[in-house]
Amino acid sequence: MQHYKYLIIGGGMTADAAVQGIRSVDAASKIGVIGAESDPPYNRPPLSKALWKGEPVDTIWRKTDQQNVTFHLGRTVTAIEPANKQVVDAQGNRYSWEKLLLATGGSPRRLPFGDDHIIYFRTVADYRRLRALTEKGQRFAVIGGGFIGSEIAAALTLNQKKVVMLFPGKSIGDRVFPHDLSQFVSNFYREKGVEVLTGERVSGLETRGDQLVVKTSSPREIVVDGVVAGIGIEPNVELAQAAKLKVENGFVVDELLRTSHPDIYAAGDVAAFHSPALAKRIRVEHEDNANTMGRLAGRNMAGQSEPYHHLPSFYSDMFELGYEAVGELDSRLETFADWNQPNKEGVIYYLRDGRVRGVLLWNVWGQVDAARALIAERGPFRAENLNGRLK
Repeated sequence: MQHYKYLIIGGGMTADAAVQGIRSVDAASKIGVIGAESDPPYNRPPLSKALWKGEPVDTIWRKTDQQNVTFHLGRTVTAIEPANKQVVDAQGNRYSWEKLLLATGGSPRRLPFGDDHIIYFRTVADYRRLRALTEKGQRFAVIGGGFIGSEIAAALTLNQKKVVMLFPGKSIGDRVFPHDLSQFVSNFYREKGVEVLTGERVSGLETRGDQLVVKTSSPREIVVDGVVAGIGIEPNVELAQAAKLKVENGFVVDELLRTSHPDIYAAGDVAAFHSPALAKRIRVEHEDNANTMGRLAGRNMAGQSEPYHHLPSFYSDMFELGYEAVGELDSRLETFADWNQPNKEGVIYYLRDGRVRGVLLWNVWGQVDAARALIAERGPFRAENLNGRLK
């Protein structure tokens, strides 16, 4: 049995950030990382962005191995035993620890058909598989109208592929963007050559020679060379539930990122933390949260007591459109759009009960910290108070 002062379950961005955090406090103690993927930690956002615009794959690796870390990759942890501070992997190997970090991330939601013919895009292995398909295939279906779906549809189109994008919503990003902007984005994608099919639910998938046939409820049959799905993720919390750790839409953590066990921490996609700015518990599935929370979890595992009060931001690229955002982006909230150029450049504020709950910076850059400060203000705010506030 191998013993580590610090053991991390999960081999992604959060794990790497935690290693950096530990090493900023403790330069020598043993760190172990158990990851289900066979690849070491890497930056995930380029998989659906920069790598399709000519960025080399070599640029994504985070070089965690330079921090004197022992990796156990391609291994799945099957049990956590808090009482004796051990974990067990699928091969029966045991690891003991003094401080444990759960950075297990999430697994893509899957459709009840299609087997392995559908690429549920999330990992570098998924990127490699899709990139290989594009070497010979010309037409692709992208299921999902959210972050991943819109990014992959743009990426494939920029690589001269024909793309059919289908989802049950009324327009791209309709759960996040105000109605007018969401409609604009859908039409913008159509102008770029993407076939956008709204109000479509995928009901089945079959093979036809070397091609795939996507069946929808309309009914419609779409013949393609490859199918990619981006329909959200579910946090990987099964281990915590079996170990009787508190779970509510993720591992419940305190402000020091400890779970209900004082020596077990959680960070990244799986951690449900209290946001002082929003005055509620949230879980965030984006890079900024993985990096910031992971590093702080590592520092606290190594003996610091630094509270996590950060309100994470996120960003996306869609052809030449792009945005940064922070807080709650929910199209059901009251919104106020302060446009420099309608639908091309401006700031959208999301409000509830006179308080700003979220800010969408649409082709506006360098204002994330100012947006965070605005969300932290108690208000009350009206539209006239916000006109010209962030530019």
